[in-house]
Amino acid sequence: MKYCKKCVMPDTRPGITFNEEGICQACINYESRKSIDWSQRYNELEKLCDKYRGSKGKSYDCIIAVSGGKDSHYQTHIMKEKMRMTPLLVSVEDNFPMTGAGLHNIKNISEAFGCDIISLKPNLRAQKIIMRATFEKYGKPTWFIDRLIYTYPLHMGVKFNIPLIVYGENISFEYGGEQKKETYSAKDQINNGVASDMPLEEFSSREINEAELCLLKAPDQTDIDKLDPLYLSYFVHWNSYRNYIFAKKRGFKDLTHEWKRTHHIESYDQVDSRAYMVHPWLKYPKFGHATATDYAARLIRYGLLTRDEAIELVKKHDHDLDPKCVDDFCQFLGYSAKEFWEIVDKHYNREIFKQNEFNEWVLKNTVWTDHI
Repeated sequence: MKYCKKCVMPDTRPGITFNEEGICQACINYESRKSIDWSQRYNELEKLCDKYRGSKGKSYDCIIAVSGGKDSHYQTHIMKEKMRMTPLLVSVEDNFPMTGAGLHNIKNISEAFGCDIISLKPNLRAQKIIMRATFEKYGKPTWFIDRLIYTYPLHMGVKFNIPLIVYGENISFEYGGEQKKETYSAKDQINNGVASDMPLEEFSSREINEAELCLLKAPDQTDIDKLDPLYLSYFVHWNSYRNYIFAKKRGFKDLTHEWKRTHHIESYDQVDSRAYMVHPWLKYPKFGHATATDYAARLIRYGLLTRDEAIELVKKHDHDLDPKCVDDFCQFLGYSAKEFWEIVDKHYNREIFKQNEFNEWVLKNTVWTDHI
């Protein structure tokens, strides 16, 4: 494994690239934003909204895909209060036990900005069956939920004839990934690798009717061509910490007084439920980095951490999956702790990990040894 010389991201992140100086694509892209005329980009957003604003005064004129999180609060602020749009908020519930902050935030976003929310509560039986299958085979337990998060807003846009669909950041461009080109259009977001399509027949043999999974399929291409999904991060200088500071002032709650997560270095990202957090942590056995690395790299770019400070945080937290996440996950799916960790062990990448004398999985090359 090689690590970015500016942040702490390894070259094992899927799709990420490094330049000749050893700087990762995400750091390069963030620096390039300093030369962008953000006033001009903002004007472009206004003109795009002018095209859809009002819907003849009779209905919603855009859809915002939300979770209730800090970024959702910021997106809704921009579209409702700055662009003077009438948004319909669309969310997907993951069926897991929610944190107190999560329960509060999804209600708060509706009240703070005066918006309707339509939430999809997925087929619980199908979710459990598919979660077990994708966890055991791919190490991607929340693929079912993540796929719906990508497809459901598209279906709602088609159903209500609302072409303008607003997403937050372009994950690949902001943090490194396959879709490296900066573009305002989010039409290709569904193929960014986070929740790429899987053949549904893989699950139909598991006592699930394929018709029950219809929302996992994206709308037909002819319908998608009628939509105009956008990344808000193209039009405004995206900064997830700044979004958090804004959201707090509008009633968003973090986990400060509720739960200190062992594998996180912050308390404000992905705060809705504990069980879901197993999924992003599983990047660690597969790729050698997880949530602590993700945020440490981001905070270096924002000027909020030095690289030395970030390395110490990654060393302390990245590997240490919070036990409350494991408890909720196992209870939801019916695994024992032994079964859970046996499955996790199968997903460790032997090319980058080895077991020490205590049978703990440790990276062969770490950012702190690479740093010496």
